[in-house]
Amino acid sequence: MLDYAFMRDAFLAATVVAVVAGATGFFLVLRGQTFAGHALAHVGFTGATGAVLVGVAPLWGLVAVTVGAGLGMGLLGERWTQRDVAIGMVLAMALGLGMLFLHFYTSFASEATSLLFGNVLAVSAGTVWVLAALGAAALAALAVISRPLLFASLQPELAEARGVSTRLYASLFLVVVAVAAAATAQIVGVLLVFALMVGPAATAQRLTRRIGAGVLLSVALAVIESWAGITLAYYTDWPTSFGIVAASGMVFLATVLPSTNHRHGRAPRERTS
Repeated sequence: MLDYAFMRDAFLAATVVAVVAGATGFFLVLRGQTFAGHALAHVGFTGATGAVLVGVAPLWGLVAVTVGAGLGMGLLGERWTQRDVAIGMVLAMALGLGMLFLHFYTSFASEATSLLFGNVLAVSAGTVWVLAALGAAALAALAVISRPLLFASLQPELAEARGVSTRLYASLFLVVVAVAAAATAQIVGVLLVFALMVGPAATAQRLTRRIGAGVLLSVALAVIESWAGITLAYYTDWPTSFGIVAASGMVFLATVLPSTNHRHGRAPRERTS
């Protein structure tokens, strides 16, 4: 399988993206902002279609619009009660623009399908380097803000009292999420980013309560699930995105079902004398 250059590029790209998605997704789930990651991926579709209209590579439009939307969500959603409203408004406006751009450029339909569902086997060596640069920037930024972000996530009132700007770090974090979502969309498409960014992180948080171990486990699961999806696609000719999402879903369900069965199981009968 690795004798083919396109397969090696696919594994490299998937590894880079999985590391970024796993690390960023852990904080995304911890902060209860999974809807934000889902929305940013959809917003990126608008950026990609707009970039094609002006003759720019879709990836750069994807990155630019997701970063802008991430900043907008962070600045508009200062209060927890306002956050979902802000995200929903940004998402609705962006999807409307995306449909308008696609209407003006109907020949983009095949590339639009690739953006929506991903095609990691078509990633070029040049794109791998671009994804590596974006991933390194996102991880570096996440490392810088991780401690105050964690403080603001777990104890927001105390963080504010200590002088930590929860609004600032929320905005910075959403920018990191935007870059991660743009990179992940190259692998699984904008419609399925949610699975790779949230699935491994949610599974990791069910298996451990330690922050460091949870981040590492989330990254490891994302990488393994990505590799499993690509391998399945090679031997079955099924879509790679399906394999990645299926692996993510099955691993998460494997951690949920035992606890569900235990909770709904019958209590043992007391012995009678």
